[in-house]
Amino acid sequence: MEELQLTKKQIQTEQPNWLALMMELGKDFANRASHYDQAGVFVYENYEQLKAHRFFSAMVPEELGGGGMSHAEMCGMIRLMAHYCSSTALAFSMHQHLIAATVWKYKHKGEGAALLKRVAAEQLVLISTGARDWLESNGEMEKVDGGYIFSGKKYFASQSAAGDVAVTSAPWLDNSSEWQVLHFGVSMKAEGVSVLDDWDVMGMRATGSQAIQFEKVFIPDSAISLIRPRGAFHPVWDVVLTVAMPLIMSAYIGTAEKAVEIAMSIGKKYQRNENHITYIAGKLHNSLLSAQTQWKAMHALANNFDFAPDEHISIDMLSLKTNVSEAAQQTVFEAMEAIGGQSFYRKNTLERLFRDVQAAGFHPLPKWDQYAFTGERLLARY
Repeated sequence: MEELQLTKKQIQTEQPNWLALMMELGKDFANRASHYDQAGVFVYENYEQLKAHRFFSAMVPEELGGGGMSHAEMCGMIRLMAHYCSSTALAFSMHQHLIAATVWKYKHKGEGAALLKRVAAEQLVLISTGARDWLESNGEMEKVDGGYIFSGKKYFASQSAAGDVAVTSAPWLDNSSEWQVLHFGVSMKAEGVSVLDDWDVMGMRATGSQAIQFEKVFIPDSAISLIRPRGAFHPVWDVVLTVAMPLIMSAYIGTAEKAVEIAMSIGKKYQRNENHITYIAGKLHNSLLSAQTQWKAMHALANNFDFAPDEHISIDMLSLKTNVSEAAQQTVFEAMEAIGGQSFYRKNTLERLFRDVQAAGFHPLPKWDQYAFTGERLLARY
């Protein structure tokens, strides 16, 4: 947490302007966090402020109109954002992981410039439906002249409440009777697209992760960005997983750090724990350090977009994701122990952080799926 303890001089001379700005905006985010959580509504005001200051294009290369922020710097930005509002940080990370995958394509294949320019010019918010799509995907595609007719429902679509473009996929039975998965983007304003009011959940309640309903939406041939075999692991995931997982887990690292900050400040004054607070504090630090260290290993693998897609990296990235999830959850749980029953009250921010951090395990791959994915490939290797 030492990176967050910045003097005014450091902010002005050593730190990127993005961090200083986030610290200022974060005050507003923190003031609104409880309201958004209790009401279960999306963080609209926070997003408007982020748009006004061009945060959505912060990682877009400068030559395309963006801020040129590195992948590691964006991980740190999301981590910092979570100290103020974990829902905002998680929703924001979903946009940024799509940007990151496109930046990798731009840097290594010369593709994706048009989308990145649009994001920079219009501060577009990109929505991912990949968490539930994975290898199989869902929905229906019917081939017609010039494109396809797409119908389906996509759950857990973070920021769908305020997003501009859904980056999604659907299965299609091709002319050879082989199942394929088509990947494409679709405007949230397109005819047949609607957002359902179904995001009433335990934690991360303000991420606006409503399901998106697609009813006979026309998808032009030109919108298809990838066709891959259904059910099989495709090399595209070696890019997506490598850049996405560190960004997403950054929100949970920040959440865990904030929990420790609260636990330390209140716990040392909590008389019922005075005989063993030193042990609690020491154990709490170990748990947090485990989460932080493995999170740093995640964005080291991404290497600021300088990596070649490799299934070995994907295997390690998914394993680290599981470990970071569990370590972050353990950290927040132990933070609650430090202040006892006070943590059970909604008026204490720790109660919300405990609910929010539970979502970490549901990002792909959930741990049992990850164990199977990793184990299958390791056994084949030896």
